[in-house]
Amino acid sequence: MNALNAHNAYVRADLTVEPEGEGSLSGLTFAVKDVFDVAGHTSSAGNPDWRRTHGPAKRHARAVRLLLKQGARLRGATITDELMYSLQGENHHYGTPVNPRASGRVPGGSSSGSAVAVAAGDADFALGTDTGGSVRIPASYCGVYGFRPGHGAVSAEGVIPLAPSFDTVGWMSRDAETLLRVGRILLENGIESESESESESGSGAACRLYLPSEAWELAEPGVRQALLRELASIAPGMKPESAELPEGSLEAWARTFRTIQGIEIWEQHGPWVRSEKPVFGPGIAERFQWASRLPSSDKERLYGMKRTVGRKLDEWLGSDSLLVVPTATGEAPLLRMTGEQTELQRSRTMMLTCIAGLSGLPQATVPVFSGRGNPLGLSFIAGRGRDLSLLRWVRDKLAVREGGGR
Repeated sequence: MNALNAHNAYVRADLTVEPEGEGSLSGLTFAVKDVFDVAGHTSSAGNPDWRRTHGPAKRHARAVRLLLKQGARLRGATITDELMYSLQGENHHYGTPVNPRASGRVPGGSSSGSAVAVAAGDADFALGTDTGGSVRIPASYCGVYGFRPGHGAVSAEGVIPLAPSFDTVGWMSRDAETLLRVGRILLENGIESESESESESGSGAACRLYLPSEAWELAEPGVRQALLRELASIAPGMKPESAELPEGSLEAWARTFRTIQGIEIWEQHGPWVRSEKPVFGPGIAERFQWASRLPSSDKERLYGMKRTVGRKLDEWLGSDSLLVVPTATGEAPLLRMTGEQTELQRSRTMMLTCIAGLSGLPQATVPVFSGRGNPLGLSFIAGRGRDLSLLRWVRDKLAVREGGGR
């Protein structure tokens, strides 16, 4: 294992692409989850059988092209959970990336290698995808910043899909300024302009902070206390309000999310699974089997619920409020947790991640550390189209903390 891949973050540590110009990202390096097209490279999607049955990309994914044109240098394709269908970060075929900030614990998935590459200092930022939490959870577990944009706000051209109604292209970094700089390049669709975002920087970007009580009850008590202390430090003078989410419970939201996700995953990848009979690691095969049995007759009712949740949150948040939630229920789980433990953890986690997923709203997670020094994540969810405002707000609020050095 070479020095760059000391934490087993990469499928290909030797994959490099030089910048295609000078720009706002000149001097920065980035890694990509191995689901993004890079010309001449065959993505694995975390599974050797996928790579065996697909050919090399003819051109870079749009997100990769935009970054290269702004002066960033691509260095490495990172490990992902198999076909992006897990939140653990463990890979049966390529090995599990080593969490550099929580020894003996999983890195989180499915953008596991991207989070590890950033946390280890191998890359200044990294691209991932987030359908059900695949940027936000590894960012939380590895102690880095992460951003899931609003659905459709960043082009997914040249990216292997999972469940198109929820798929997003996200990214991670070690500081809030880089998170914003990348957002200025990638956020193209259906968001406010840079000038509008600038006019709302600082405290003006959010007049109200709502803490959904059901979401906070999912966090372990010590985690809850650590996150609330950090929130008070990040936003002094603001008075967060406890609130109830509109339109049903998080358990119902997560069930709706997982069912739609499963139906779409089987529509996307079922034919390939049936024809190629790929070898999957523990847990992945079972999820595909579950997805294959879901009745598509229920789709319209489920999509109706999804639209209702989005509409209710649009009305609630508007342009001047943020939802504040724990990114995950606690610290990263220990390695090699299996069976019922894994599924329970996954179910509870998705009750948190489904809020932005089901509604299609942007979410940023910032690193916090527990009393034991392990990473946690504190998340902020903004109204539709407020991606840049959210990134600016996070940057401005975290500037003092980062300047002091954590």
